[in-house]
Amino acid sequence: MKNNYIILALSLAGLLSAQTKNEFVSPNENLIAENILPIPKNLNQAIKKYSESRNAGIASIHPNGKEIIAVTRFASTNQLHKITVPMGDRKQITFFDEPVNTASYEPVKGEYLVYAKDTGGNEFGQLFKLDLKTLESKLLTDGGRSQNGGMKWKKDGSGFYFSSTKRNGGDRDIYYMNPLKPEDTQLILEVKGGGWGISDLSDDGKKLLIGEYVSANDSYLYIYDLETKKLEPITDRKEKGVVQGGASFSKNPDEIFYVTDRNNEFSRLAVLNLKTKKTEYLTSSIPWNVEDYDLSDDQSKIAFVTNESGINKLYILDTATKKYAPVSQIPVGLIGGVKFSNDGKSLYFSRSAANSGSDVYKMDMASQNIERWTESEQGEMQPADMSVPKLIEWKGFDNMKISGFYYPAPSKFTGKRPAIINIHGGPEGQSMASSIGSSNYFSNEMGIAMIYPNVRGSSGFGKTFIAADNWDLRMNSVKDIGSLLDWIAKQPELDKDRIMIMGGSYGGFMTLATAYEYADKIRCSVDIVGISDFNTFLKNTEEYRRDLRRVEYGDERIPKMAEFFTKIAPLNNIDKIKKPMFIIQGTNDPRVPVTEAVQMRDKLKAQGKTVWYLEAKNEGHGFRKKENVDFQRLAVIRFMQEYLLK
Repeated sequence: MKNNYIILALSLAGLLSAQTKNEFVSPNENLIAENILPIPKNLNQAIKKYSESRNAGIASIHPNGKEIIAVTRFASTNQLHKITVPMGDRKQITFFDEPVNTASYEPVKGEYLVYAKDTGGNEFGQLFKLDLKTLESKLLTDGGRSQNGGMKWKKDGSGFYFSSTKRNGGDRDIYYMNPLKPEDTQLILEVKGGGWGISDLSDDGKKLLIGEYVSANDSYLYIYDLETKKLEPITDRKEKGVVQGGASFSKNPDEIFYVTDRNNEFSRLAVLNLKTKKTEYLTSSIPWNVEDYDLSDDQSKIAFVTNESGINKLYILDTATKKYAPVSQIPVGLIGGVKFSNDGKSLYFSRSAANSGSDVYKMDMASQNIERWTESEQGEMQPADMSVPKLIEWKGFDNMKISGFYYPAPSKFTGKRPAIINIHGGPEGQSMASSIGSSNYFSNEMGIAMIYPNVRGSSGFGKTFIAADNWDLRMNSVKDIGSLLDWIAKQPELDKDRIMIMGGSYGGFMTLATAYEYADKIRCSVDIVGISDFNTFLKNTEEYRRDLRRVEYGDERIPKMAEFFTKIAPLNNIDKIKKPMFIIQGTNDPRVPVTEAVQMRDKLKAQGKTVWYLEAKNEGHGFRKKENVDFQRLAVIRFMQEYLLK
């Protein structure tokens, strides 16, 4: 009888344990979760309103100019969708566990696409041919640890040029492929370095414009003659501190269009005469960067986009008169992916704003009438639920002007509000006046203010500003966060005693550095794919990007620089970290290897610090699969409940 009671008791305990487990969200099989407190399922339900939004972007335009391929997500990842009429059904044409974000129509008949896809976030993008009748895909590249992309089609659609690291994993060479005969792919040009790419192919198919990216402050242009096999510099490789890129052939065979910041703080659209080497600057009256442009096939019009203090504006330039005017019908927001149709009669682009996601639009070039092509669902979120940013400015330690975007908590919350400082990566990235998507939950439901700073080193504010954190100036950008903490302390509506620092990639380093430099001024921190020691980071990052990163961060092979890295490494300042930390990482990250997260976690644990850890075995430099993104979001909210709000 006694044994029966024991069996019954054990059964009841097991049942209660199962019921308890059923009350909480469990990480999926690809997630490694350590020290994360239980996440109630009712929190998962509460966040649903904010976590189901989508975005749409333009990938490619059919040769007929009337159909497009858009990128959007309906399940776990971004996939390709075909759209034939404005606001029409989005017919999904790829169905993979891995996201597909780029594609290009064969330029004559448009009967197939070439797209790129990697595996598990490893960024070794492979090219595939997709037959649009059968929806069958065929691998075109080696399928190994190479990066492939940057395609430029021949006018007749017989093949394309592209860049690839397949020769040795580090140098980004130029190849030619007929996608109907990928086995005959030819190596066209061997180069040294990972920053090479194709800018344009001449109409006669005889010359390539090639760019070499060295850093955010240095890039160069070359012309490659496909018949003589000669690579000739267009710009001077000895000239330092000048950006020269985005080149396109003009109607005049002796001229090219390109973007450069020569003799200016900002990048201007310009025309360069290849014979005289004289440059005519076309957008000098706009004191902001030209970030993107597209030249129509007949080379009569240029659509270009500027970045004006964190918002974008679209302009149309007549190449004959060199005159341009803004497109005034587009509401304030962010603009990207500008592409002309082959006949030049239409311009497609994507647009988003703080209170809306990204969608695709089409502008008629004759009338400038704008037609919406997609309307991406924002879940149950309404515009009133979305925080609208304010541009804020503060002075750095040396009186340099620093700015950012402040998303205030709604007025329904009273008293001083806690704040999250979310630092962008790059480090040459830029926080812009965009929608904060699911982070509106933090603002609208938790009453937390969000601040997205653009510390020195950010792009968009001139080349002096972007270079102001290089090499041994690195910690000056961390001091900009210190100045922001002082700014927060002066705001009557913000609580200086409840601040969380959060950031990804380089923003992750900034988060880790702030955690030890300003330990007494923050409550907790969330590091996402962050650098814990530049010495180990530069040793272990993928070869194709190592030299590019050394230009920005410094060269660890120089003893003095290695010594500086050792001094500032968050990994070597664990004893100064006083507040709880959450570390998030993808196993397959080629940029900031998983070892950066693991060594930081292990040392924090060894010193008895509070550290949560989340790693995704099927992700790379940040989470891209919705099921992983959703769990990360819930875990961060649970972390904030425990350490920021209490």
